[in-house]
Amino acid sequence: MTSLPVTPLLDTVKLPADLRKVDDRDLPKLAREVRDEMIDAVSKTGGHLGAGLGVVELTIAIHKVFNTPDDRLIFDVGHQCYPHKILTGRRDRIRTLRQEDGLSGFTRRAESEYDPFGAAHSSTSISAGLGMAVGAELAGKKRNVISVIGDGSMSAGMAFEALNNAGALDARLIVILNDNDMSIAPPTGAMSAYLARLASGRAYMGVREMGKKLTGYLGRSVDRAITRAVEHARGYVTGGTMFEELGFYHIGPIDGHSFDHLLPVLRNVRDNAHGPVLIHVVTQKGKGYPPAEAAADKYHGVNKFDVITGAQAKAKPNAPSYTSVFGDALVQEAGFDDKIVSITAAMPDGTGLGKMLKAYPSRTFDVGIAEQHAVTFAAGLATEGFKPFCAIYSTFLQRGYDQVVHDVAIQGLPVRFPIDRAGFVGADGPTHAGSFDTTFLATLPNMVVMAAADEAELKHMVRTAVAYDDGPISFRYPRGEGVGVELPERGEILQIGKGRIVKEGSKVALLSFGTRLKDCLLAAEDLEAAGLSTTVADARFAKPLDHDLIRQLARHHEVLITIEEGAIGGFGSHVLQFLATEGLIDHGLKVRSMVLPDIWMEQASPDVMYAKAGLDRAGIVKTVFGALGKTMIGVGAAG
Repeated sequence: MTSLPVTPLLDTVKLPADLRKVDDRDLPKLAREVRDEMIDAVSKTGGHLGAGLGVVELTIAIHKVFNTPDDRLIFDVGHQCYPHKILTGRRDRIRTLRQEDGLSGFTRRAESEYDPFGAAHSSTSISAGLGMAVGAELAGKKRNVISVIGDGSMSAGMAFEALNNAGALDARLIVILNDNDMSIAPPTGAMSAYLARLASGRAYMGVREMGKKLTGYLGRSVDRAITRAVEHARGYVTGGTMFEELGFYHIGPIDGHSFDHLLPVLRNVRDNAHGPVLIHVVTQKGKGYPPAEAAADKYHGVNKFDVITGAQAKAKPNAPSYTSVFGDALVQEAGFDDKIVSITAAMPDGTGLGKMLKAYPSRTFDVGIAEQHAVTFAAGLATEGFKPFCAIYSTFLQRGYDQVVHDVAIQGLPVRFPIDRAGFVGADGPTHAGSFDTTFLATLPNMVVMAAADEAELKHMVRTAVAYDDGPISFRYPRGEGVGVELPERGEILQIGKGRIVKEGSKVALLSFGTRLKDCLLAAEDLEAAGLSTTVADARFAKPLDHDLIRQLARHHEVLITIEEGAIGGFGSHVLQFLATEGLIDHGLKVRSMVLPDIWMEQASPDVMYAKAGLDRAGIVKTVFGALGKTMIGVGAAG
């Protein structure tokens, strides 16, 4: 007799409402199936794997215990949200993760009612959750709000600002600290689980609330004194913590992979908690997939990979990446100058500073996810005569902008800002695109703003930044591999505020800022084929502008096009301001400024995104013909 195939439990769980019907004893089986589904999906799309593998049981337990989406579940950063997406009606699209027209790699409000808050930058979940909790209270609604935040995200000041505010407000907020890296006090089995259940139970919480009610007529100072006495007494049993001093009821640590530990605690908190609660959960990043467990980064971010071996697909690069060129160049310069120091905000490898950390560990500082601190820390180093390179992605430098203005620029301190991930970044979409740095930096007095057109130019800019001590200086470059130009043995020191002519012509001038230079040169071939003599120039600097170069291009060409990988208000706007002030557009010069479109550009490959933005070879040619009032007929690749 042939036995019938067993239906996977995951096939019966379309939404959290279905999950709540599953027997607790079957949840480990469901967790295995979710983990397998996630591994298979990410092997085909690439993405963030390790963090999601670490929170499978936690995600299942939260949706099992709480009434999502009415109860709000907020994931900090969102790297770990893939199991959440599988369980909230998006399993049928999970293999479109981070693809064009597919699911976002992060939580996103427009994607699902189960994503109450979009997150792709870290340390925002407690603030957002507090806002939701207070909003529910003001509206008279009884609702649980759960913020899940990793230990790395706790290194940011914003998380502690939110904790402090939540404790002061005594808000009904549940914070789950997902500790997957540096647990100070790991759970110790059955006794730890028992103490966590005890501490989250009605008896302990009842004593705390009784103390509050008892002292309600005696004033806040007495209330706080008795409440603290209860907390300190509890500390002898469960361990007192800093979180309790901030006003949170602290539970844990507990095993984040054990439903026997998770479910009772979450249910106790759901049924008994009145003020802010922090549950310390210990998980293992990469859990359940041996290649991820064994990898140093636990497969935090992966390309497509072979599920059996874990081997990741790697395209053979035609040229070194901009990130690696920067890292090598800085190490080289640090060998000549012992005043060079480097700072990263939890991204040593992503920024290329892993090479500095290996070569000069005492001169390299990882400050954690704390961009504001990183900038001001760099400013402090600069006051002592050092040459700090504060390497932060464009999208993350936004978080430290006030410090760039107040602590660096106003004081004229020579902090160097290498800005990786300039322009479109592909699969990470609008949250990680480097769109605004030229705009927000070039508005600052005394700020030097550069952009590398290729990897050789990047080496020049590293050395130029080392040599420049008159104030802050930045240089931007994209994600991915370079153009393939020959690299100099060592970078040259550029003349501040001077660009270069790459190709000379007479009718059309293409003035590029950044790596669109390659497409400008290709577009020039098409324009020449159409009988339009074309000059191509590399601006190098958005600030200070090369006034002589711009005058030359404006006076000797009929059309002047500026091209950049940044938002409105950047390089092109500064050029237009100069042209207008000088009266250079009063006599028939046709000027066009090509920038990133004023929309949130959705994820796709960078080439597709630039084509949609009109910033590729064809788009440049089309812009020139539009300026001339001509129709593109039979124009090479652009036609």
